[in-house]
Amino acid sequence: MEAQFESNPLIDRLPAHLKQFIIPQHYEDYTPINQAVWRYVMRKNVSYLGKVAHNSYLDGLRQTGISIDNIPNMYGMNRILKEIGWAAVAVDGFIPPNAFMEFQAYNVLVIACDIRQLEHIEYTPAPDIIHEGAGHAPIIANPEYAEYLRRFGEIGCKAISSARDYELYEAIRLLSILKEAEDTPETEIQKAEAQVDFLQNNMGELSEMSRIRNLHWWTVEYGLIGTLENPKIYGAGLLSSIGESAWCMTDNVKKIPYSIEAADVSFDITKPQPQLFVTPDFAKLSMVLEEFANSMALRKGGLSGIQKLIDSKSLGTIELSTGLQVSGVFSHVIAHDGKPAYVQTTGKTALAYREKELVGHGTEYHAEGFGSPIGKLKGINIAIEDMSPRDLSAYAIYEGEQVTLEFEGNIKVTGEIITGTRNIQGKIVLIKFKNCTVSQGNTILFQPEWGIYDMAVGKEVISAFAGPADVNSFDMISHVPSSHTIKQKKSAAREELEQLYQHVRNLRENKTAPLTLEQLFSEVTSKHSNDWLLSVEIAEIAHTKNNNELLEKVLHYLEHLKKIRPEVSLLISNGIELIFPELV
Repeated sequence: MEAQFESNPLIDRLPAHLKQFIIPQHYEDYTPINQAVWRYVMRKNVSYLGKVAHNSYLDGLRQTGISIDNIPNMYGMNRILKEIGWAAVAVDGFIPPNAFMEFQAYNVLVIACDIRQLEHIEYTPAPDIIHEGAGHAPIIANPEYAEYLRRFGEIGCKAISSARDYELYEAIRLLSILKEAEDTPETEIQKAEAQVDFLQNNMGELSEMSRIRNLHWWTVEYGLIGTLENPKIYGAGLLSSIGESAWCMTDNVKKIPYSIEAADVSFDITKPQPQLFVTPDFAKLSMVLEEFANSMALRKGGLSGIQKLIDSKSLGTIELSTGLQVSGVFSHVIAHDGKPAYVQTTGKTALAYREKELVGHGTEYHAEGFGSPIGKLKGINIAIEDMSPRDLSAYAIYEGEQVTLEFEGNIKVTGEIITGTRNIQGKIVLIKFKNCTVSQGNTILFQPEWGIYDMAVGKEVISAFAGPADVNSFDMISHVPSSHTIKQKKSAAREELEQLYQHVRNLRENKTAPLTLEQLFSEVTSKHSNDWLLSVEIAEIAHTKNNNELLEKVLHYLEHLKKIRPEVSLLISNGIELIFPELV
């Protein structure tokens, strides 16, 4: 990968298909306005969240080294996160949900390194460094919660998606980008919103990925903890949103006890949430997660698990009772008495045992797919995997023997056995045939002209999950997003305003600036009358330096702005309250 980024041992051990999402932070690209936005949100959040956030939040800010005054540098964050067993990487906006969760399974926090614009300072639908760095990072300093997050990622990345899930991800990604970008035509936003609405209302039966994403949303992103009457905030979406962190504490937002039922409550990422779930403690989160995992194909396997993989039309894995794992795109299953009797993949397939590819059974060898009967032989109570050497000999399952194996479901395998492969416990997991025909009635499933036939051995499918058993079996470096985040536009006026912000920042830090505070205030009011945050910062410095004459002018100007720009009135009031709460 070309991009350079600060690494540590946790990042080094990430598989290549996750590293493809990592981008460098380019700290120098953050502008003085970006820094001011970060500082405003963090000052407001720390002031307010000290009262309503879970007590792990403020402790976590200190432990993770996140500054109130400066956007966090990923390099510095990684050195500190290493102390609590985590790491952080920068990415470009939303990444696919299963990749996001797999990062968590490796104890790696994904941080979208862009930052919201001043116009969206209260809330942005796009992931940004305020949401990730100031929302997610501090709370993982709590060991119990951090383990929940890791475990969630471990289970969540195995959840099977529907074919529509990726469409919805792409639609939401595009909408979040368009809403955050400057000057996006309203028609484009409406078109993107309509597509998201259509997909959300036409998803059909919710997939495992959709349902576990719901759990993630109502806990990791928008979770409350404590009692229904007096909940505290721990979800990153609430911790990083000035508007929703206050709104969620009102009676306008319904509070519901957290349970497995949250998996079936979908959400709209572009709007404030009408209800939130309250967990009594972090232990409850883990209990519900395990309850959900018990319902997944990951733990149930069977015919329904294979069918979920077929419906997903994506790379997935089944594991047989012998431990043999088949990874590929599943295309067909033959059922018998509610159980799989034969399963088929299409295209590149790999066989593995305990997440390690079997030698000679990679995607080059199984380039055209793989099919095998599953289950017991017809009329024989003992499964092949449980047969002793004497049993195997009695049924002619032996090297060099010409044999016909008739499985339940009317699957017949006829050919000469070449050899067998056993697992570490001594059970046969694979039998190799030559001159082999596999059929179900008049339907030919494999014929001798196709070459050597490898038959999987297993009386049942014990697990089915998304992704490959061995990540090294497949070339998964294929991330080509359909949309890219849109950077802020540059103009002479914008550059001039950025310079004013930098000068004010210098004065606050007792550095030299070419203009006095009074001159800076005159510049911003005469040339950038739409801006409000810089005047709030000037008021703060004037108050600190006891410059009451200037302070009075600035406060009068801000009151005027509140009247002509009512949409920023609350933001201005919040900024003044940070300077001297007694005035508001």
